[in-house]
Amino acid sequence: MTRAWCTALSNGFRLTIQVVPNAKKSVVVGVHDDALKIRLQAQPIEGKANEALIRYVADVLDLPKSAVVISHGHTSKKKILEVISGNLDVEGAMQIFLRLVTE
Repeated sequence: MTRAWCTALSNGFRLTIQVVPNAKKSVVVGVHDDALKIRLQAQPIEGKANEALIRYVADVLDLPKSAVVISHGHTSKKKILEVISGNLDVEGAMQIFLRLVTE
């Protein structure tokens, strides 16, 4: 399996996310085209989907929302998130997300 969707940074890791807004509930779908696909229970208007994505990723990783930042793709379905974490590494993050895959 490719690891391109989750790469190490000096103070955490970077996630490439493909967002599908307007879902019935927020869920991790799986890895597609080198991105982690997440369905979000939020509309893509006025930054609601971005806020929901940050909140969802922070909750899944048990981190404060301030530890998750969208660095690229604020207006795109494909986003790059930077996650600051001293305790969680790439392998740990990948395991957490892949355990949540629903499809």
